[in-house]
Amino acid sequence: MNNKKFKVILGLMSMMILCGGLLFSSDKPSLTIIHTNDMHSHFLGYPSNNEYTPLSTNDDETIGGWARMATIISEIRKSRSNPVLVCDAGDFLMGSLFHLLSREKAYELRLMNAMGYDITTLGNHEFDLKPEGLARTIRSASDAGKIPDIVLSNLIFDPENSEDDALEELLRIGMIQPYRVLEKNGIKIGVFGLIGINAAEVAPFASPVTFADPIETALKVVDDLQKKEAVDIIICLSHSGLSDDKKKSEDEILAEKVSGIDIIISGHTHTLLQEPILVNNTLIVQAGAYVTNMGILDVSVQNGEVQVEFYESMRVDDQIPGDPEITRLIESFKSEIESNVLSDLGFDFDTPIAQTDFDLVIEEKESPLGNLVADSIRWAINKADFDPEDPSTRVAFGVMSNGLIRDPIMAGKTGEIPLSDLFRAVPLGIGLDDSMGYPLISVYLYASEIKKALEVLTSIYPIKGSDFYLQISGVKFTFNPHRMIFDRVTDIWIEDTDREFVPLDYSRSNKTLYRVGADYYNASFLKFVGDFTMQILKIVPKDRLGQPIDDLETALVDADKIKPGVQELKEWRGFIDYILSFPDKDGDGLSEILEKYKEKQGRIVKKASWNPYKLLRRGTFVTWVVVGIFILFHLGMIFLIRFIFRKIKRKRRQA
Repeated sequence: MNNKKFKVILGLMSMMILCGGLLFSSDKPSLTIIHTNDMHSHFLGYPSNNEYTPLSTNDDETIGGWARMATIISEIRKSRSNPVLVCDAGDFLMGSLFHLLSREKAYELRLMNAMGYDITTLGNHEFDLKPEGLARTIRSASDAGKIPDIVLSNLIFDPENSEDDALEELLRIGMIQPYRVLEKNGIKIGVFGLIGINAAEVAPFASPVTFADPIETALKVVDDLQKKEAVDIIICLSHSGLSDDKKKSEDEILAEKVSGIDIIISGHTHTLLQEPILVNNTLIVQAGAYVTNMGILDVSVQNGEVQVEFYESMRVDDQIPGDPEITRLIESFKSEIESNVLSDLGFDFDTPIAQTDFDLVIEEKESPLGNLVADSIRWAINKADFDPEDPSTRVAFGVMSNGLIRDPIMAGKTGEIPLSDLFRAVPLGIGLDDSMGYPLISVYLYASEIKKALEVLTSIYPIKGSDFYLQISGVKFTFNPHRMIFDRVTDIWIEDTDREFVPLDYSRSNKTLYRVGADYYNASFLKFVGDFTMQILKIVPKDRLGQPIDDLETALVDADKIKPGVQELKEWRGFIDYILSFPDKDGDGLSEILEKYKEKQGRIVKKASWNPYKLLRRGTFVTWVVVGIFILFHLGMIFLIRFIFRKIKRKRRQA
């Protein structure tokens, strides 16, 4: 794109943003807040990274891109005469190939500083790197130059455990602070950060760090900001989130229970709000995820009152030219990823390695992408560790949760898929070997425990939300949502060695052991499932001899048995290798996504029925206990009514 056209586009964009600013002309003390959340290392426009053209406009269909975001920030600063605060509500890490060097290079925080971010908080995914890894990331960013302020108020460190000492030291020296008071043009702005209850639940690798109750923490921090700091405006960067179910909408609950917070910049739930929510005089905003949108909030501040003057959820797309310097930085980071990580694996960042003529998206139901990921787990473990002479070593059941499937795989204009796009589908985690990516494990379960695992989808998912929806491989099942909770699975079929599905006897009397594959993160939730269901869905992972496994580290799959020790089989690598195993039908050197992944395969089938037989058929003790209580209650009512009638009759006879 020639320089003249570039300047025209920037001029038009400046006028568009300035129009919002003109609506905001006021003599009152004023502030503009630019906010993001859940950026997840998505530096490039997506879903097709190769089609992203940041230095030209109106020639691609990608959304997001940090270079485009930098342009928006720059133009808003130019269009406002009042101070501008740029902030983020956490989960800026984890989600693309760039995070593979987060601990060493801290690309995310360095770019945020280069774009002009003032302040951020930490989300649950920052803790995917464990406390020590997160501390390394922050120190690496600081060593490279100035970084945005980092605030988090509800951190609790374990004095008896040294594994969180490096992170605790950052709090001690002020690299992380409970809150920060910023002064802009005479306005004192108090900013604090929180991790919510659900976010804390899905951050198992934060241990031994824990998180104090967000409401109790907020009450104390708000009191300090009001009384000790005498701030004019209080902003909470809350990695807690919103929900259509008001009983689960943590940031709305926070606003209701803690008076004095003027603005909550929300994150975690990837919710896109087109307008602020007002709860108890607190404004709540959230900007979706992956920088597809940025929130622009203009407020006036006078006599302790904060008023909205203008709000826009700005779409980040190809109408916005990318900042050339940020683009240059990202390209240099890409080169470092290639030379330091990918070259050893035989890959590069952009070269297509597969192709598809259909899209694969993740949904809260059986989905083709979910089936593909779950199948890759079974395939990868069987490839690494199946002994044809011992059928019991075959992985019969693979499972994956929606919470770890992050991005769709889209055909785009060409159908060609580079490594960077595939990686973003299953990018998360860190291994016990301290390298990036969740490792795969395998354990043995009874058929009755496979049924319990499937009940997570039927009974826990509706309570806890989309992250707990399961995608499965090697089994098919039906369930009746009207049955008793934790006993809704009605029939299960399992794939045999001939790839035929046969009925699975899931009664407790069936003591056959079935090998199950999953990633370490999902397997670590087995204890949570048992505790959450009062041990009704207790699942005990076992070895091939049926002995309980206390430490899941012993269940790691060894990717290379020739080398000493255990070479972790990474989930993302197994996924990519599975796709690379697909045939190249047209001889162009690219594996083709199998046609079977174009549609669902009937692995999860809901069969709702109020038929009493179907409600009780093959019921577990949960169902029969409730039925027994129901019968006893009604028998008791019958005896009570008869007793009362007898008393009445007796009194009448006596009268």
